[in-house]
Amino acid sequence: MMILNERDLIIPDWPAPINVKALQTTRRGGVSSAPYDTLNLGMHVEDEPLNVARNRQLLNVIVPTEPVWLNQVHGVKAVDAGNTTCVPDADASWSRTRHTVCAVMTADCLPVLLCDREGSVVAAAHAGWRGLCDGVIESTVSAMQVPTEALIAWLGPAIGPSAFEVGDDVRVEFMRQQQEAESAFIPAGAGKWLGNMYRLARLRLERLGVTAVYGGGFDQDFCTYTDSERFYSFRRDGRTGRMATLIWLD
Repeated sequence: MMILNERDLIIPDWPAPINVKALQTTRRGGVSSAPYDTLNLGMHVEDEPLNVARNRQLLNVIVPTEPVWLNQVHGVKAVDAGNTTCVPDADASWSRTRHTVCAVMTADCLPVLLCDREGSVVAAAHAGWRGLCDGVIESTVSAMQVPTEALIAWLGPAIGPSAFEVGDDVRVEFMRQQQEAESAFIPAGAGKWLGNMYRLARLRLERLGVTAVYGGGFDQDFCTYTDSERFYSFRRDGRTGRMATLIWLD
C-alpha cells in the first residue's frame, strides 16, 4: 500500500500548542503524471480526476477527517470549516471543532496558518497578491474572534522575492492600503518590481497586532518558483498541480 513519507511533507516549525496539528504537502509522494507529478491535490487543473482522488486518499490517511476544501476565488471570505456545505467559494477557513481540517491549496500564492496560544481556534488562508492586498488575512483574523496578541502565524511556501515580478499597479495598490508596503518592493526595470509576499504578509499581521510570525523566507527557503523539485509553481510552469496547507485541532 502506497503511503506518504515524512520526507514528502513539511511540518511547520512554530510554537503552536500541542493540540494544534499542521502540515504542508509538496509535489512529492503521489500518483499523478507530468506535468502534475506527483501529489497534485487540485481537482480544477485538468489532471486526471482518478489520480487526484487517489492523491487525496493518500492525504486522508494522515489527517483525522477529510479536509474541508474550498473553491478559492482570490477573495477575502473566511468560512467556518465545521459548518460548511459542498465546496464553498472562499479563500480561508477557521475552526473551533476538533478534527475539522482547514485546508488551502497553492502553487505560488502564500498559504497562511493561524492559531491562538490556547489552542482553541485554528485557521488557514490562501493569500494570492489580490487577496492579500484586499484583506484576506484581516478577514480571517476577524473571524477567529480572539485577541490578536494571542495569535501566532506560519507562512508556508510561496513565490519568493527574487521571482515575484509585478507591475507598478500592484505596488501602488499595496502602498495605497499600507504605506509601509513600499519596503516590500525593489526595482526590476522597465516599470517592473520584485515583490516580497512574505514581507507584505508580515506587515499586515503586524498591523493587526500579530507579531509572532514564523516560516516563510526568514526561517526556511520556501520559494515555489525556484524549487521545482519540491514545489508546484503556476508562474513557472503554467499547467501544474496544487499543494495543500492544512491545520486542525487534535
